[in-house]
Parts: sequence; C-alpha cells; structure tokens
Amino acid sequence: MKKINFLNKLLKEKKIEIVEPSEEIKKSCLKKSESSLESAKILLENDKFEESIALSYYSMYHMLTALFFKAGIKCENHLASIILLKELFNINNADILSAKTERIDKQYYVDFNITVREVMASIKMAESFNNNLLDFISRLNNDKIKYYRERLNTLM
Repeated sequence: MKKINFLNKLLKEKKIEIVEPSEEIKKSCLKKSESSLESAKILLENDKFEESIALSYYSMYHMLTALFFKAGIKCENHLASIILLKELFNINNADILSAKTERIDKQYYVDFNITVREVMASIKMAESFNNNLLDFISRLNNDKIKYYRERLNTLM
C-alpha cells in the first residue's frame, strides 16, 4: 500500500503520466543505455571504479526508460520507475534496485572499498538486465502496450 500511495502522489504531481508511445525517444534511451555501458567498461579499464558502478546503473535505468516510452509511459522518478517495473510489467526489479543502491553508496559515501570483481559483477549484471529488458521490449505489440497502459490506470 505504501508503494501505491507513493506512486499516486507522483501521478498527481504529473511525474508519472501516460503519454503517446515514442519510438524516437525509445531509440534515444537505448543509445544512452549502450553508451553508459560502454563507458562503464572504459572506466573499469582505467581504475575509475565509482564512476563505472554509476554508469552501470544508468545503463540499466536508460533501458528501463526505453521500455516506458515504448509503452507510452513517462516517469520522472527513479525509484518509482523501478517499482513500476515490478508492479506494472511484473518484471523482477531486484538487480536494478541493487544497482541503484550501489550507485548511491559509491557516489555519496567514502567509507568503502570497491574491488575490480565488484565492478565487473556490476557490469555483468547490467548486461544481463539490459538484454532481458531489450528482449521484453522487442516483444511488445500494440495489444500489450494497451494492456499495460490500462493496467497503470487501474493500479493507480
């Protein structure tokens, strides 16, 4: 219930909206996702671990945003987007939620030590998440898009 109240608040603030599906914005988000993941790998090679962790997360987030624009949903809140992935699309959101937490921890706090192994795991997790979501996006047809848009209305 707490999640639904949070989502309803964002809906009233127009931070979550049903919009026209956009192939153009979806493609732009896919490019951002790919670029973020490539950058995460370059940063890893150059021992910039914090930044690599952050871009691994953003790669996942941009892929999620691509899904939303394919379905005609705009969401301006990261946590709400992650919640909607599970509540609306019934897709496991554990990896992107974990990546978000890691990004925050690594970017804002100093009492940690990041290993190469952790960064590599973060990149692998982003690759897997992105591949799964890209497959889901590719199977979205007009009937499914209509279903998810109606489901968002009933969820709220």
